[in-house]
Formats: sequence, C-alpha cells, structure tokens
Amino acid sequence: MKTTFRSRILASYIFLIAVPLILLGVVYYRTSLQVVTEQAQRNVYEIVKKNNALMDTKLGIIEQNSLALFVDKDLFRVFSKLDPSNEADIFDADRQVSSVLSKYFTLNEDVYAYQLWTSYFTFGQMLPQGDPTRSDVYRKAQEAGGKIVWYPTYDFVDMFDQPYLQEGKLDFRHLFSATRYLDFSYLDNTTLEKMPPGVERPVLTISFKLEALRSLYEESFPENSRYLVMNEDYQVVASSDPGKVAKQYKEPWLEQVQLENSGTLRMTLDGEAVIVCFDRSSVTGWISVVWTPESTLVSSLVPVIRTSSLLMVVVMGILAMVFAYFMADRITNPIKKLLGAMRSVGGGDFQTQVAYHSNDEFGILLHRFNRMNEQIRLLVTENYEIKLREQEAEIQALSMQMNPHFLYNTLNVMNWTAIENGQKELSKMLVCLSNMLHYTSRKDWGAVHLSEETEWMSNYFYIMGARFEDKFTVSYEIDPQLYEYKVPRLLFQPFVENAILHGFDQMETGGVIHIRGWIEGDTRHYQIADNGRGMSEDTVHAILYQESSSIGIKNMIARIQLMYGGEYGISISSAPGSGTSVLIRLPLHPQN
Repeated sequence: MKTTFRSRILASYIFLIAVPLILLGVVYYRTSLQVVTEQAQRNVYEIVKKNNALMDTKLGIIEQNSLALFVDKDLFRVFSKLDPSNEADIFDADRQVSSVLSKYFTLNEDVYAYQLWTSYFTFGQMLPQGDPTRSDVYRKAQEAGGKIVWYPTYDFVDMFDQPYLQEGKLDFRHLFSATRYLDFSYLDNTTLEKMPPGVERPVLTISFKLEALRSLYEESFPENSRYLVMNEDYQVVASSDPGKVAKQYKEPWLEQVQLENSGTLRMTLDGEAVIVCFDRSSVTGWISVVWTPESTLVSSLVPVIRTSSLLMVVVMGILAMVFAYFMADRITNPIKKLLGAMRSVGGGDFQTQVAYHSNDEFGILLHRFNRMNEQIRLLVTENYEIKLREQEAEIQALSMQMNPHFLYNTLNVMNWTAIENGQKELSKMLVCLSNMLHYTSRKDWGAVHLSEETEWMSNYFYIMGARFEDKFTVSYEIDPQLYEYKVPRLLFQPFVENAILHGFDQMETGGVIHIRGWIEGDTRHYQIADNGRGMSEDTVHAILYQESSSIGIKNMIARIQLMYGGEYGISISSAPGSGTSVLIRLPLHPQN
C-alpha cells in the first residue's frame, strides 16, 4: 500500500514535535498541578480559619458587652421603677436606655441596630418591626433563659410580618442577630439587689447587616471561589449565592462537613473538581465553608508550561528544518514543473502537458492540471464559435430594429389627421401618448427631476381620465423645494395604476387620488393616497413580498433600495373600505 505525501509529512511532524510535547506537557502539568493545588488548599484553609478568628473576635466583644448589661446600675434602676402605662416615663426611659446601649455598642462598626424589646415598647434604635415580641428571634431568646442566642440571617419583612415593606428597597432586608434575655441585678455594697418579680425583663437584640459577613468573605478568597456560612440546622447565614440566604440548604456532602467541624476536602461538585475548606466558629457555632475550583489554581502553572513549551518548540523546530531540507527536492520539483506549465498556458499555449511519475498528491495535481488544460482548450474553441454566432445574430437583429423616429412620425401624422377631422380629444390623447413614449424610450434610465415625473403623470392621468370617463380626480400638494431633487423614473406609476384599475373598479364616480410630497429631516416623503375600496392586510403582504404579485411595485422597491440603500423604500397602509395610502421614503441628499 502506497503512502501519500501528506501522510508522510504528518507522520514526521507528529513524531518529531507532537509526541514529545504531549508527553512532557502531561508530566509537567500533573506535577505542577499537584503542587499548586496542595499549597492553595493550605492557603485557603488558613484564610477560612483567620476569617473565622477575626469574626469571632468582633462578635466575642459583643457577647462580653451583653454580659455587662446584666449588672448595669442604670438599666437596673430604669426598669425597676418604670411604669409601662405612663407614656412620659417610657420616653424618658428610652432616652436613658439608648444612652447606655450606645456606650457598649456604637464603637463596633459592624453593629447595625441595638435594642431592648418589651411587650409594651422597643427601646433604642427604632425599626419598622411592629411588635418584635411576636417574632421567632424573641421566642428563641426567651427559651435560652439568659444565654446569648446567635440567630442566623433572616428576612426582615417575613420575620416581623411587615408585608407593606415587601416591594421596598431596604438596606436592612437581611439581618442576623445576637439576642439575650436580661434579668438585671445590682450589687449594692454587699447586698445583691434583684428586680421585682412582677417587672417584665427585656430582651437585648444586637442586629448586623449581611454585608458584615459578605465583605469579609468576598474580598479574601481566590477568584471563582464560592462560600457558605450556616448553622447546625443548615440555615444559611451568608452565601456567594444570594438566593440561598435565609433559607435551609442541605446537601449530602455538607453532612460530612458538619460532623468534622474543621478541615479540608477534595471532591467534585456540579461536574467540577473543587477543594473544600471549612471551619466552625467558637462564638456563634456557625460553620464557614469555602470551595474553589482546581482549574482556577492552574493559572500559576501557565508560566512554567509556557517556558517549557517554548524551549521544546525551538528544539523541535530546528530538527524539523533539518528534516525539511532533505524533503525540499521532492516538494519543489513538481511545483516548478507546474509553474512552468502555467506560464505557458498564460501565454496562450493550451497544448502544454506536464509529465508525472508518482501517484501521490503531486502526481494527482499534475494529472488534474493536464485535464483542466485540455478542457480549457476545448472551451476556448467553443466560446470563439459562439461569439461568431452571436455577432451574426446581432447583425440580423439590428437590421430588423425599428427606428423610434418612425414611430414618433407616425403618431404625428395621426395627430394631424385627428385635428383636420375636428377630433380634439383624440389629438390630445395622441400628443400625451407621444410624450409618454418619448419619456419611457430614453436610453438613460437614471434619476429624473420631479417636474419631469409629474409632467409624465399628467399625460398618463389625461389618457386614463378619458378612458374611464372622469371616474376620478387628481390633486397635488408638493413642497416646492422637492422640485430641486431627482427621483427614480416612473416612481408613482405602479401605485396610481393600482388605484385606478383596482381601487376604483367598483366606483362609477367620485374617486380621488391625492399626491403629497414633503421633507422631514434628511428624508423626502412622497404619499399617494386614494379613497378606493382598500385592501386587507393579506393583500398588502402579497403585493409587497410575494413574487407572483405586483411586479411593478416590487421592481420599484428593488430600484429604490439599490439606488439609496436598504433603509429607504415603500410602505403601504390600507383597510377594506378605507382607501389606500402608499408612503415612499427617499434620502434628501443621496450618495453618489
């Protein structure tokens, strides 16, 4: 079995370049990927732990400050003596409570709101919470009995049942809160004073916006990383996917994360290999999970691969050039023969044939060239004979061609005969017909002045008016400035003909054709409107787009678009019984 020249070249290059590059590339890629992935896994895990430590430090301060409120003397006195039924006392107490709370929590920039909830009033910063004691946040604090409760992110509107805020843009739409049931006490010298049994104990609520967590995670991890913060019940506190926030998200792989509390995993999620790093907060008990695609980490490997590939390309290129040197003769000799034969053919020698001795691609190419040259020779001969026949046919056609002047002279004789016989109407019709024939038989079919077009239309309307016995009238309303511009010849003829022959075919009299022209911006507008029987939308569509209908209109549309561009053309507006309006749009200053 003979191998082709193409297969020999491909085999040589695959052996010399592709195979070594693939083998070394795979070795370098796998080794580097393993090293980079392991190092990145350690780095991301450390970032997760540091973020947790940073957040624990901030939230730990909040927890310590909330403990201090248990023995705050001012709060003890306020709530011990407060009369919930006295509105003045409540507002005075709110001022004192706000002052105390601000000392503990205003310095923490992550705190959004600090409040003390009771069934009769919300002390501290005001939010549209309605009655917060009916919320699940309040209930959890009551159940904890003085222990701090870190309540995961919730929807403010749903938590406090405020549906009127549903469509509003709230900067506090998603919050997470720290709550604690406060049973105040006060150490007076050596005596521990407690609040009277009948006094309602408030619930401290420190609220944080979701951005406090989001900014911490989104700015510290590699590109394309995703994160998730959730509590033990798989309630999402924060996530790179906003749709998961404040909802329960439970996946099988997260169960292993919840069991191990802290560590790293390598797995496939959604068909993509990722590294997973996670760590649980010692303050909130929430677990932070970050997963990063391994493909993102390969970017650091690109310089190594580029350098290795460049070195291999240089070495393999040198070897390929040496090998190509020995192949040059086998490649160039057939090409030289072919070029020499092509020069001979270019000089008019169609008898040239190239000898070949191989069956590879070059041999097939030379064989095809010989066949092509023979076919060209036959075609040249046939074309020469056809040209001779065409010249003979043209001579015969010219000899039989009627001189247009003969037709005009004949119409002139008929006109004078009609005048001599007193047939003025017929004479006028013959003059109009002669003018129309002279207009349409001119060799130059370029654009004409609008005045020439309207003059031709006047002749046409005179003949058609005589034919249909004044069935219709014509009126013009054209901006005089338009007479300075040229239009395609017979621009209006297809449309007025349709109006006369089809629009007025069921009318005995009263037909009106109104031709308008005006300038609007950089566009000329021409309108032909009639009060005929009109057309349906299907008929209008057929006239504009079906090949078998209204050839004159379709030809005029094609002429306009060829002369001025596709943004100009014709539109038709019509309805049965309401007449027809045709609008023609042409540029004010057409390009040459």
